[in-house]
Amino acid sequence: MNTKVIHNVELKRHEIWLDDSKVGHSDYSVRPGEIHLVHTEVDPTHRGKNLAGIMVEQQLADIRSNFDEKVVPVCSYVVKFFETHPEVQDLLLNPIDQAAAACQIKPKND
Repeated sequence: MNTKVIHNVELKRHEIWLDDSKVGHSDYSVRPGEIHLVHTEVDPTHRGKNLAGIMVEQQLADIRSNFDEKVVPVCSYVVKFFETHPEVQDLLLNPIDQAAAACQIKPKND
């Protein structure tokens, strides 16, 4: 399984490719000072392979390197990703519990 994540600037999304097929994408929108991660999906036939996690991890690395905006996670998958990866929470515009509340996700109890 050969994966690669590409930034499709024209469509404002990051795409994950498995060999020669696009199997998922994560859309974003840009506002002044903010990049909103609005939707993440992976082809149902390829779920359970951590492809969404790989894609979001590389999307955030790209944002860290190439964007000045702070991240606003709107997509529930991205909110959960931030909750379980505190090492990237410095990219957030607001604390993760605000994003979880906006998505109506119950905070993780430690």
